[in-house]
Amino acid sequence: MSAKQSVHIISHTHWDREWYLPFEKHHVLLCKLMDQLMETLEADENYKSFHLDGQTIILDDYLQFRPEMKEKLQRLIDAGRIHIGPWYILQDEFLTSSEANLRNLQYGLKDAAKWSSNVSKLGYFPDSFGNMGQAPQILQQAGIDTAVFGRGVKPTGFNNTVSDAEDYESPYSEMNWQAPDGSTVLGILFANWYSNGNEIPVDRDQAQEFWKKKLADAEKYAATPHLLLMNGCDHQPAQTDLSEAIKVARELFPDYEFIHSDFDHYINQVKQSLPKDVKVVNGELRSQHTDGWGTLVNTASSRIYLKQLNQKGQAMLEKVAEPLASLAYLAGEQYPHHLFSYAWKTLMQNHPHDSICGCSVDEVHREMVTRFDKSRHVAEMIIDDSTAALTSRINTNAYRPYGEDAIPFTVFNTSGWMRTGVVTVELDLERQYYAKGVNRLELLNICTDNRILIDEHGQEYPFALTDLGIQFGYDLPDDQFRQPYMARKVRLTFEACEIPNLGYKTFAFVKAEKPSVADTLIHHPREMENEFFIVHFEDNGSLTVTDKMSGNVFTKLCVYEDSGDIGNEYMYRQPDGEKALTTEQIKAEIRIIEDTPFQAAFEIVHHWGLPSRASEQLDSEQSQLVWFTARKSQRVQETTPFTIKTIVKLEKHGKGIDVTASFDNQVTDHRLRVLFPTEIDTHCHYADSIFEVAKRDNQPSSEWKNPSNCQHQHAFVSVHNQEAGLTIANKGLNEYEILRDGKNTIAITILRAVRELGDWGYFPTPEAQCLGEQTVHFKIIPYGNGSYTDAYQFQIPWVVKQASLHDGDLPLTQTSLEWSGPKLAFSSMKVAEETGDVMLRWYNLSDEQETLAIPQPLTFYKSNVLEQESTKLENEISINKYEIVTIGLKKKESSRP
Repeated sequence: MSAKQSVHIISHTHWDREWYLPFEKHHVLLCKLMDQLMETLEADENYKSFHLDGQTIILDDYLQFRPEMKEKLQRLIDAGRIHIGPWYILQDEFLTSSEANLRNLQYGLKDAAKWSSNVSKLGYFPDSFGNMGQAPQILQQAGIDTAVFGRGVKPTGFNNTVSDAEDYESPYSEMNWQAPDGSTVLGILFANWYSNGNEIPVDRDQAQEFWKKKLADAEKYAATPHLLLMNGCDHQPAQTDLSEAIKVARELFPDYEFIHSDFDHYINQVKQSLPKDVKVVNGELRSQHTDGWGTLVNTASSRIYLKQLNQKGQAMLEKVAEPLASLAYLAGEQYPHHLFSYAWKTLMQNHPHDSICGCSVDEVHREMVTRFDKSRHVAEMIIDDSTAALTSRINTNAYRPYGEDAIPFTVFNTSGWMRTGVVTVELDLERQYYAKGVNRLELLNICTDNRILIDEHGQEYPFALTDLGIQFGYDLPDDQFRQPYMARKVRLTFEACEIPNLGYKTFAFVKAEKPSVADTLIHHPREMENEFFIVHFEDNGSLTVTDKMSGNVFTKLCVYEDSGDIGNEYMYRQPDGEKALTTEQIKAEIRIIEDTPFQAAFEIVHHWGLPSRASEQLDSEQSQLVWFTARKSQRVQETTPFTIKTIVKLEKHGKGIDVTASFDNQVTDHRLRVLFPTEIDTHCHYADSIFEVAKRDNQPSSEWKNPSNCQHQHAFVSVHNQEAGLTIANKGLNEYEILRDGKNTIAITILRAVRELGDWGYFPTPEAQCLGEQTVHFKIIPYGNGSYTDAYQFQIPWVVKQASLHDGDLPLTQTSLEWSGPKLAFSSMKVAEETGDVMLRWYNLSDEQETLAIPQPLTFYKSNVLEQESTKLENEISINKYEIVTIGLKKKESSRP
């Protein structure tokens, strides 16, 4: 190192939009901060700049209160005094979807560009609870070559010694962070946290002591002569006397160069001084080389209802609304960018780490539920408009020979792969509008049992019908007043087969003699079977599943486990010495509830008694701020009845077993999981993560002390070897653990009930006990040598739209895009606002090159995550290992709708 080291002081505030206070209270504090900051910047020319925490939403929030300050704010941004971007919000990376992480960057950069052409190009992750492995690739594609982060890596040896030991990811704060595809960015860890330069003293004696410690701490980790001091912390007001504090520091420590710096300058200096021995850290950064008590991974199971709402909201936008709006766009409709912007931003306002992680006060999470609803309602309107536009263009006259009362309807498959599955649709057999008069008797007399269900080739499909009677409805025409009506409605359930990917198939409910169908999937009172599986129900309600393709048998699936939890919203903590309770020795009630040619279902009921709560000692320990690892509280002996109803479904052509579990939680301070012993011999497993299926070790590192080894997942977790595999897909159940029980059991958390926020104070959160009715969904997918397609499709709801008999320029069945690439996962289909091109995204799941083949005569090009046009492509594209690839399709040259 050079004789004179540089101390880069970067002013900032880590602005949690909501956390220990509800949003509007933090909102008021933000207004005060921004007023004070701008006043300081204008009054003190030596106060060089301020980093606005990477969130462009802060600008919107501030101007809600202070629209008159926009010009002043603009001047300071133009002058480089306030640094903004690139994110819209500071998200939790592991609890937000792949596409949500990209939309965060896309909307953040777009909004920042409205203010300045000099947007901060920094991968800013100051407080994410772990960092996604594909971040370097995403950042590189966005033109960003540096990331700073506060968690995920243990950089030093024992007792803070800078070490070259192999047990630690890096001996320095600085490292090269590499994604699975090989993309690399400079990674800088806030080794002394993002507040190590907070409240720098002006008093000389205090400054002497402050700087002596801070400089020594920074030097322990720095690989270059450039030391980083972050002047700020959570909701920290700007330090108005910082210029004077820096002047005092220069006088006291003349051997150091003190600079009121910014990230651009600091990173540029670091890059010029990096030593050759900077380590490479690979993929996910999840604090695995620690004692395991500080990973904050159990936020994945705090307030699971939020995760379920988030999964549904994300899927409705990225997997349903965007593809359908794109299909409608290709058919000539306008793409509603403005609606998507509102829906995505409203959804992403729930994605900051203290929000989606469920680790805030109760008021925060009440407001989140409203935001989830608002975003989803907009998505539902987009979906309805898009399907209405498409069905109006489909030529349904092929069904007219069956009679003028034939009822066509279209099933849309918005996933990237052909899909077969059980679909439910509600149909109006007849409508009578109030304007023309309603005859209820006439509606009641409509026959419902003289129809069959067919496709365009006349093939009949068995179905189940539920008569819904007479119901009120209304139309909202674009050119006239609302039109209320009464309708005779029925609900059809059937198995829709081979619906084209990113496309649709149109069926019709027509009058004809209804054939008798005696086919069944149930040949035993405790068993159901299709071409892939035999599912047997044991006396305790567990499942024995035989994979007919491979011959593998999985036993004791779906046993429930309950344990005490004396931790908090951040971390699970089981009481000392407690043994978990299970349903393994409980006799269950088992009955058949559905038996059709296309689907069978059993209901399992467990009547259980669980300890009612933790002892009163927990109240005392929490109020006295006893750290959760030191708590001695136990669960009480008193029990509360706890009933779990489990519905297990098997479809005729289903490659997995759908499970829905419901219960009324009246027990506090506990965790409920469902167990799947795999008995598969392997040292690793695979979990769906951000643009990758991450490979993770079953055993934690040697440093790990936490008895629990929970991890994050998105769509699924999978354990497999060459002979057998078991994948458990889920909807909004983001926490799992591979138990160290000799069986490689997959444990999925379906409820965690706690009573406090945790962290730096005592914040009771009674609503985090999640009392009341709860329902969870997961899918068991055994396989010998299968894919993850079914697990991805499990996330995506079917969309069905009733049509009428009419002419049209679209066929009854259509796919918008034929493609192949066995090792690829399809991620999204949307329209770029700037170019009007249709953007399609895949990612390579494997460590081998794969070919994406698109046989249609289309004009397309390779893009990046920001949807910028680059290389024109042929019909086959080579995709590198673990690469995220975005393809732009020119609409005007497309020969297909």
